[in-house]
Amino acid sequence: MNLGLCGKGVIVTGASNGIGRAVALAFAEEEANVAICARGKEALEKTAAELRAKGVRVHAESCDVGNAAALDTFLEGAHRALTRVDVLVNNTSAIALLVPDEDEAWQASLTVDMMGTARASRKVIPWMAEQGGGSIVHISSLAGRMHISIAGFNDGPSAGSAVAYGAMKAAMISHSKSLASAVARRRIRVNTVVPGPIEWPDGGWDTIKKNMPAAYAEAAAAIPSGRLGTPEEVANAMLFLASERASWITGTVLNVDGGQYPANS
Repeated sequence: MNLGLCGKGVIVTGASNGIGRAVALAFAEEEANVAICARGKEALEKTAAELRAKGVRVHAESCDVGNAAALDTFLEGAHRALTRVDVLVNNTSAIALLVPDEDEAWQASLTVDMMGTARASRKVIPWMAEQGGGSIVHISSLAGRMHISIAGFNDGPSAGSAVAYGAMKAAMISHSKSLASAVARRRIRVNTVVPGPIEWPDGGWDTIKKNMPAAYAEAAAAIPSGRLGTPEEVANAMLFLASERASWITGTVLNVDGGQYPANS
């Protein structure tokens, strides 16, 4: 299927590894021009080199999306470099899934996950509207739709939990649905992809598999498909939602979770 993404301008935040990297590479495979950011310069430049090898225009800039001024600078630079912004993928997380339920975790997740997403979306909407439309996709988490509990992490009030992480990922879903209605008449679509447990080398689940094999096995057993997902599987869903092939899909929450989410809605 030709998704019609060739020559489009795509911004992906948090794109130096994992899901963000896979999404950026998938867009480049479709011959879209890509702007990426992340906090770590070394991994970011490595991903940028992989993108350039595919023959597309690339803008890469180290940026903490929780810093409003830094995020604005990155987005302005991306707009100049790409000349247009057709797609924004909001893919950043300040904290891991399982961290102590403390004020610092809440503040970090609010600043990066929620405010970074809201500010980036607000910034690109006028550009998209001026050129006749666009697509914004938030990458949330299954933790934003259901309670996540993993053996070995939830022992006591200060043990690791998904409380702050899940609350902010749920807020991202709410934001996307409200924003979708607000900008639909400007031909801008806003959707959310909700990954289940996703594994990649040196990522969180890879670390759990190496250090806590029982917890990893429990997580895999809870998934009807019997395994964790890959970043590329999330990227494939993302490409469709961002493309004009999904032209009448907005305000939607798409689970990419191997069937783990149990509810009917």
